[in-house]
Amino acid sequence: MTDLDLKNSIDLIPLGYSTAIYIGKKYGVTKELFNNGRSVKVYAEELGGKDFISFNYYEATGKNYLKPCEMPVETVTDFLTNFLL
Repeated sequence: MTDLDLKNSIDLIPLGYSTAIYIGKKYGVTKELFNNGRSVKVYAEELGGKDFISFNYYEATGKNYLKPCEMPVETVTDFLTNFLL
């Protein structure tokens, strides 16, 4: 997934709280912006289950950074590729 693909997928997630479907399960998703929108925090928790997705995304001059929280980057990129609002 390119930086542009990541950013576009993250931009699809509404600010605040929303719900999404991922791998056939419903998730409560919270998205917050920091640093004038240059930093994004997303936390998605399976409703009625134990799974979660958590990451930060930072836009810096010349490079962007995806920082998963306690999970492999592949888990986050799969969520960003396959979630449905």
